[in-house]
Parts: sequence; C-alpha cells; structure tokens
Amino acid sequence: MDSQETQSQDKTSKFQKYEGIEDALDVETTIVPAEKKTAEIVPAATTEQVSKDYEYTRGNLYSLIEKGQEAVDGILELAQESDSPRAYEVAGNMIKNIADTTDKLIDLQKKMQELEEGPQGKAAQNVTNNTMFVGSTAELAKFLKQQKQNDK
Repeated sequence: MDSQETQSQDKTSKFQKYEGIEDALDVETTIVPAEKKTAEIVPAATTEQVSKDYEYTRGNLYSLIEKGQEAVDGILELAQESDSPRAYEVAGNMIKNIADTTDKLIDLQKKMQELEEGPQGKAAQNVTNNTMFVGSTAELAKFLKQQKQNDK
C-alpha cells in the first residue's frame, strides 16, 4: 500500500492519477484522435425553384389583399347601414388582417432580396461543428493532455 502511495506522489501530472482507474477496472485505454470533417454547403433549392415559389407566393398575397379589400368595403357598408358595433368590430379585424398580409408581402420582398444577395452581402460566418467524445474520463484526460502538449 505504501508503494502505491509513493508512486502516486511521484507523478507530477495531475492527469496521471487516472491511470490507477485502468488498473482497478482491468482495462486499457487509448486516445482516439478526433476526425475533422468539413461539410460542403449544398443549396436546398435551385434558383429557378426559388423564383417560381416567390412568384406564386407573391401572386397569392396580392389576391388575398384584393379580396380582403373587397370584403372590407362590403362589411363597412353593412356596418353603416345596420349601425351595429359588432359589424364595425369585424371590419376593424379585417382591416388589421389586410395590413398584416401587406406586411407579409414586404417581408417576402426582403427575404427574396437576401436570397439574391447571397453570402456576399453578409459578413463571413464561422461554422462550428460540435463533436462528441465517447470514452472514459481517463481517456478524456489523456486526450486533453495530448492536445495541450501539441498546442505548445
């Protein structure tokens, strides 16, 4: 028992204390270097598909706005004839919905402009790939020690 205590005191690195775990568990561990993977960025949709979707969405928004304006005209006429507070409330809600739809049309324009500009219009973005270590704490300690020595 004394020899084990003197051996542990002789070890200078704090990471070497985990080597006793290998002996106790009767296992041998090795450090597996992490692989660096680079992912190629592939556009999800072609430019033709994007412009087709843009035109379709834009047309739908225009149609909704026009129909909403017709409905608002009708409900306002009805509200004036009936002098009903509920009719005015419905008209107010419809006006708000049309305003929201016009905002969506502007947002669509901005998004399309961002797509057309691409990454040139924005600052370069750093991509960080998270990696996961699978192993024991002793392996992790050895790996970190090796990385620290490699950085020096």
